[in-house]
Amino acid sequence: MDTTAAAPSREAERAAREHETARLFAAASQCQGSEREALLRRIVEINTCVAHAVAHRYRNRDVAMEDLEQVACVALVAAARRFDPDRSENFLTYAVPTIAGEVRRYFRDHGWVVRPPRSLQEARARVSAVRDTLPPGDDGRPASHVDIAQVTDLSEAQVAEALRLDSCFSPLSLDLHGQDGDGVALGSMIASDDDGVSRAEARVLLQPAMATLTERQRQVLQLRFGQGLHQREIGEIIGVSQVQVSRLLSQALGTLRTALGAESYAEVA
Repeated sequence: MDTTAAAPSREAERAAREHETARLFAAASQCQGSEREALLRRIVEINTCVAHAVAHRYRNRDVAMEDLEQVACVALVAAARRFDPDRSENFLTYAVPTIAGEVRRYFRDHGWVVRPPRSLQEARARVSAVRDTLPPGDDGRPASHVDIAQVTDLSEAQVAEALRLDSCFSPLSLDLHGQDGDGVALGSMIASDDDGVSRAEARVLLQPAMATLTERQRQVLQLRFGQGLHQREIGEIIGVSQVQVSRLLSQALGTLRTALGAESYAEVA
């Protein structure tokens, strides 16, 4: 590939874009309403590539590139609306810092899952800026904490803490499998309530309370909560109306609440 031919082509494209942008701003300054809006939209369209280029400076930082591009484009629109061609001839000298500032603000406000103190955020930004630019050591490993500390004027402890902040951006997934390949997800190792124990405790508490109910009440509760039948279906089975089933349920539940409340009170006393 002939890179010498490609470079002038990119320079020519940039010069043409800057010229067209200046022309459109000059025309927009003489218009109002929908006509001006149409010209500003055209300015944004031809400079979208610039917004994307600014967003790509911050790639590989645990934030989706699509989100960064969207933030950059929104900032480009705002810059186009605020730009005054009478104060500056080059729109990009105003737009690029504006876009970069909005992208950095997005990182500050949305990039952290767990937000550390501002001083640690600033330390991490300084460490990230130099970490990838330092040459590896003689053993081929990345630059050490000592090397980074010397460049950033931070202590080794501050560098170590700043590097640990990476987990604040992207914590481990609970679906992550163990390193030994046993196929066990982290989420399955988190303790949870044992449903079997809970049901056993409920049966122990309910058994004496159920003894206070009539046979008909126990039957209605079994059909309603044991088999999941509706009141109309229960009425058809036991030969009563739906209203009577509702009354039986209310009486049974009220009796259970009273019995369980009395037992709980007795245990506390």
